[in-house]
Amino acid sequence: MTATQHRLLPLAASVLWAVGLGVHAQSEWPRFRGPNGAGLGQATHLPAQWEAEDALWNVTLPGSGHSSPVVHGRRLYVNGAASNGESALTMALDADTGRLLWQRAFPGGGFRIHRNNSFASSTPAVDEHHVYVTHQHADRLFLHALDHEGRDVWQFPLGPVQSQHGLAHSPIVHDGRVILSLDTINPGRIVALEARSGRLLWEVPRSPGRADYSTPCVITNRAGQPRLVFNSQEDGITAVDPTTGRVVWQSGKVLDKRSVSSPIQVAGLLISTCGSGGGGNYVVALRPPKTPAARPEIAWTIRRSAPYVPTPIAVDGLLFLWSDGGVVTCVEPATGRELWRRRVGGDYFSSPVCADGKIYNLSTTGRLVVLAAGREFRRLGETGLGEGGHATPAIAHGRLYVR
Repeated sequence: MTATQHRLLPLAASVLWAVGLGVHAQSEWPRFRGPNGAGLGQATHLPAQWEAEDALWNVTLPGSGHSSPVVHGRRLYVNGAASNGESALTMALDADTGRLLWQRAFPGGGFRIHRNNSFASSTPAVDEHHVYVTHQHADRLFLHALDHEGRDVWQFPLGPVQSQHGLAHSPIVHDGRVILSLDTINPGRIVALEARSGRLLWEVPRSPGRADYSTPCVITNRAGQPRLVFNSQEDGITAVDPTTGRVVWQSGKVLDKRSVSSPIQVAGLLISTCGSGGGGNYVVALRPPKTPAARPEIAWTIRRSAPYVPTPIAVDGLLFLWSDGGVVTCVEPATGRELWRRRVGGDYFSSPVCADGKIYNLSTTGRLVVLAAGREFRRLGETGLGEGGHATPAIAHGRLYVR
């Protein structure tokens, strides 16, 4: 089966909602969890709860999946798949109206997924020129670049992968490079491709072992140099020079379980989590080395009500940990001191996002819970969307987009 354009396939469906005032605020949400994976949007006056008729629009997508939406300009992009995974999709929608602009189908399926995963769990990355997506067919993984009209630009074969729970590796774009981390059972690698051409610029081998699904972030060291930061159980927390692929430092095995959430930076610390479906989750705050000869140091750890899948979020100098089991903890990031902890109910695979002092997260049963991003616990609202979701919301154009 070859990739096709403008063909609507009879697939299992999911629903995408857009709510908000639709004002001209931040217009880009270019990767999983938005700019640098921080989960922070610039919208104001987003509602804390709403009725179905108050939504700007909602549409049924041709395809199911846990892929999170991304936004560039007036377009929203998201991945989907047939319920059996035999067709993998990338879709472009008008961000103002929800109208489907185009759809691409790729060969898919032929690999096992965890019961809580989907055949379309990776999130696209987007820049001014291209949309970058991963699709898997049998044990072969491919990274595709499409233009904004859905036409092929390049394809890069990533070879066979063994991922235990199925495909969920999401690319990012940094300084003209597409970065993808593959921490797999078989020897994995981090690859950097030239965004314009798909040419391989560098790769870093990764230790084989437990498959991880963390998406990297970018930090800046004391000399003002950017560093890519990756999580994995086998290699710990790793900083890589994005220009050369040189491993600048590595923490060693500070994560003794699978890492699914993405690293974030707050108060000069890197926050990472690990865990399993059976428990044993914990959060690590790592202090990066100050000099080339120094080693990174653990500042603190938190084990109580720690998240496994949801990525933490830092807002206005506070750190919020939203656990898979619906317990939210507010932490003083410099010390790890707990300020409050409350059970909000539900189970969560989505990661929290925040705008205008409101933290949003979507439960697996479709409850969108909204909390105040403050030193005291305040529950601001809750909206039932009618069906469950695992995707992380996007914030752009003064709107909240929820799958």
